Amino acid sequence: MPVVSITAPEAIQRLDMFDTVIDARSQSEHAEDRLPGAVNWPSLTDEERRIVGTEYKQVSPFAARKRGAALVARNIAAHIEREVADKPKDWQPLVYCWRGGKRSGSLALVLDQIGFKVHVLEGGYREYRRAVMADLQQLPLRFSYRVVCGKTGSGKSRLLKALHGAGEQVLDLEALANHRGSVLGLVPGSPQPTQKQFDSRVWDALRRFDPARVVWVESESKKVGELRVPETLIERMRASPCLRIDLPLEARVALLMEDYDFFVKDVPAFCERLDALRALRGNETVKGWQEKAKAGQIAEVVRALLVAHYDPSYLESMRRNFSGFEQAPVLAPSDGSMATWHAVAQQLLVP
Repeated sequence: MPVVSITAPEAIQRLDMFDTVIDARSQSEHAEDRLPGAVNWPSLTDEERRIVGTEYKQVSPFAARKRGAALVARNIAAHIEREVADKPKDWQPLVYCWRGGKRSGSLALVLDQIGFKVHVLEGGYREYRRAVMADLQQLPLRFSYRVVCGKTGSGKSRLLKALHGAGEQVLDLEALANHRGSVLGLVPGSPQPTQKQFDSRVWDALRRFDPARVVWVESESKKVGELRVPETLIERMRASPCLRIDLPLEARVALLMEDYDFFVKDVPAFCERLDALRALRGNETVKGWQEKAKAGQIAEVVRALLVAHYDPSYLESMRRNFSGFEQAPVLAPSDGSMATWHAVAQQLLVP
């Protein structure tokens, strides 16, 4: 059966119909971004692409194509032996590369010759990216949002987790961005995804939601760490009804000590991260916080960060950016334990 070519808009609408989505690009291209759920079967590895590219420039295009063909054939054979032996005859993969050219075409040809019904993405990843970015201008408009607001350490992420556990639709932008959404929010040793990958994650989450049901989301700024939230989405969030959490200061300190326990365990890393606040809070203030942290007074530093850094600008920012903030109902739990948030979630879901 012939290989079927499919456009990017078609592919993103029918993505879940494919048994496997195969990325024939190199490892680094796959790591930067890929179609949701795509597995990486490189037709050429990063090193092989470098070798072929060098031969193309220094020897000749013809010599490079011969070397590339041998490498691609060898890699495809390895993929077939490793991945395809257990696939049934009705297995239907979608294959793509950067532009829908030779790398995906070569793999698709072999799979087709075996007898599988193979689809190839026209224009490859490049067209997928364009289709996703176009979709992100319209997709967020399909949903109604409920925005969870609250000062730093109020347990917004914990409430979202409890709501998700109760079966609600939750868009957890901080989880998708792998960042806690503050100056101290980057998880040590766990970098954020690329902007392209974050866009794909947000799009993939939104496309799975039911427009007839509310989507819960946290009151993020335009950026989560270094990553930009899609403009249409942030505009919709800021115009949506809000819910305010008012957690006591000491409960917020305790919650942050739990959620940021890696800083409690690694004081030098905590002190290094505090350096980012020197321009805003001054050298002497930050130096004092660092000295207290080194003396084991982490909770006192966290309390000072909330009172002196995070809280002063909170109300102003919320009032300026979220139109539903002032009229939002207020929840005032006594503590930030998950048991409390599960109970709060159940209360919110009572008709």
